Amino acid sequence: MQIESYLFFNGNCEEALDFYAKVFGGKALNVMRYEGSPMEKELPPGYGQKIMHSTFESEGARFMASDGMPGTPAPQYGGFSMSVYVPKDKARAQEIFDGLAQGGKVTMPFSPPFWGGMFGMVTDKFGVPWMVSTE
Repeated sequence: MQIESYLFFNGNCEEALDFYAKVFGGKALNVMRYEGSPMEKELPPGYGQKIMHSTFESEGARFMASDGMPGTPAPQYGGFSMSVYVPKDKARAQEIFDGLAQGGKVTMPFSPPFWGGMFGMVTDKFGVPWMVSTE
């Protein structure tokens, strides 16, 4: 069994995936667009190039993402955080944290917590909450 996160965006999934590629160094795979799908005729003009489904991968980690259907409410991310653990590489973890913070909001600075290592929390510019840690 595998449990993975699936993030929905409000028409800016491609922008988010490009941002995550810069932050994590990975890339979006299996990108499917609404254009050519059975739903294409129901979509407003220009929506065909939005992302219907994608998988983002970096260094063995992955999550899925897409643009929600037109007319659905904008995503409200709450009650969870995406968690990134970078083993034994404080500099890389700091780099990821700083990257996610660009245009976002730091909710807990990246610093040593009482349990050891380094830990920080940030909400990125797309409203997705992240926790970044290393030992």
